[in-house]
Amino acid sequence: MKSLLHLFLLPLLASSSVVAQKPKTKVFILAGQSNMEGQGVVHFDHPKSYNSGKGNLVWSLENSKSAPLMKHLRDKNGKWVQRNDVTISFQAGDPFNPKGKKFPVRKGPLTVGYTVYGSNTHIGPELQFGHIIGDHFQEPVLLIKTAWGGKSLYKDFRPPSSKGQTGTYYTRMMQEITTALKELNQPFEITAFVWQQGWNDMVSESARKEYADNLVNLAKDVRAQLNQPNLPFIVGELGNSGKIDNPNRSEAIFRKTQKEGTQKIPNAIFVETAHFSRPKNQSPNPSHGHHWFGNAESYFLIGDALGKATLKLLH
Repeated sequence: MKSLLHLFLLPLLASSSVVAQKPKTKVFILAGQSNMEGQGVVHFDHPKSYNSGKGNLVWSLENSKSAPLMKHLRDKNGKWVQRNDVTISFQAGDPFNPKGKKFPVRKGPLTVGYTVYGSNTHIGPELQFGHIIGDHFQEPVLLIKTAWGGKSLYKDFRPPSSKGQTGTYYTRMMQEITTALKELNQPFEITAFVWQQGWNDMVSESARKEYADNLVNLAKDVRAQLNQPNLPFIVGELGNSGKIDNPNRSEAIFRKTQKEGTQKIPNAIFVETAHFSRPKNQSPNPSHGHHWFGNAESYFLIGDALGKATLKLLH
């Protein structure tokens, strides 16, 4: 498959292999829908709107089971740590929704706030993922985050190898990756692709039936367009509802499909996340089950697991 995007990428990818004095930047692509965008609440604590702050990041740093693992997120003065060795590029907002609020591309050192909300109010998996990856590599790290809420693999992210029309957001995703690589302007290595998505496919029977095949095609097409035939491919489970005892529930069926699809992809790993779900009465957004109830600990642990799984796949 040699699309115009593929041809445009070739000189960029070729430049990444040129021997240079600077170490190659390790590039990780974080893609998906709203739970990759990031819905974990940082500090909001209104009694009615945010359940008095239970489960937000500030609360979790003091009260959650994961509090000891989170201490590196703040410095000795209580400010959110910024990592200059790990940077991030994220285009928030929906470019195809004229009524949707759009923010400029956010770039800079890893810290809280690289979400669709445009400030330091929320986090996604990228925060702890970046810390795990940054602690491992001596080389600089770039996270390219490309995600939009309410999008399916069945339609919106539909890869070219699946029958039917290629999804608009698949094309947009690849364009954002290309742009971020071009603007990096230094030697780089595309190191892994991380996928956290699934809610809109889970709620549709026709989408669930196709998901495994579409996931295989997504890996195939992303690798082809990035000229990385064995690019590590990491898939995060749709674990929002926690443990499910009824195997006939749509989310249980979908999780099984996610895992089966991932197992068909060479050099891929499936990351279970259901055990990161926290009670809604201990979370900022008790009515937002599709967003892990806005629980910051959940998003922190998802990022932690995705990061560790990525390193496992790389070695």
